[in-house]
Amino acid sequence: MWWKQGMRLLAAWLTAIAALVLPAAGWAQPRAPLVLAAASLQEALSEAANVWAAQGHAKPVVSFAASSALARQVAAGAKADLFLSADEEWMDDLRRRGLLWPGTRADFAGNRLVLVAARRDSVQVKLAPRAPLAAALGPDGRLAMADPDSVPAGKYGRAALVKLGLWPSVERRVVAAENVRAALALVERGAARLGVVYSTDAQASSQVRVAGVFPAASHPPIRYPVARLKASSSPEAEGFRRFLLSRAGQAILARHGFSRP
Repeated sequence: MWWKQGMRLLAAWLTAIAALVLPAAGWAQPRAPLVLAAASLQEALSEAANVWAAQGHAKPVVSFAASSALARQVAAGAKADLFLSADEEWMDDLRRRGLLWPGTRADFAGNRLVLVAARRDSVQVKLAPRAPLAAALGPDGRLAMADPDSVPAGKYGRAALVKLGLWPSVERRVVAAENVRAALALVERGAARLGVVYSTDAQASSQVRVAGVFPAASHPPIRYPVARLKASSSPEAEGFRRFLLSRAGQAILARHGFSRP
């Protein structure tokens, strides 16, 4: 019978140890924040998440897509912690719906709008009023851009083309993509001769080159806001938001071509 008593004592001892260790382990590894981020942030935010994790934090789980698609997910009840938009309008929409954590919205990055072509293509366009953009496309060439009706990069692009008086000549040549990276891919694959993307997208691709730069005054300022969502439940979310706004976070964004807002 002595061995049964010994086993009971061992089991009790192990249970006591587990009761002490497991809560501590849970405290050391809080739930990672779920971040919804504009597609153009892919490389920069992935690096930022890795650096944050290397400092001993739970590595953020990041979902990249068009800002419009992500905002609609939040409005539909998606349980996420942070939203990083490529424009202010979609963040404004969530604010009006009461879905943002008060006091956490801030602009954290800026960008430029460019025209890209395949690296092997020598086409160049000086983007100004009456620029020969349609002629640069050739007789059958297409212009790739994110959906101009909803996606920030597409809205900026259409605004710039309208401002320069070029939209009527290329409107029927536009291939609307679901996000800016999809538009970039169309140029990379040769499905479109030219594409309207952010300068950071051009920097991220080895298969395209900048064929023209849109004047900054031709479209609204490109600002990226971040905010914590009301549905947030990760204790790490606010820390990661602040990290993106910090000097270290801004340095990461700058390495990937983003400017300060």
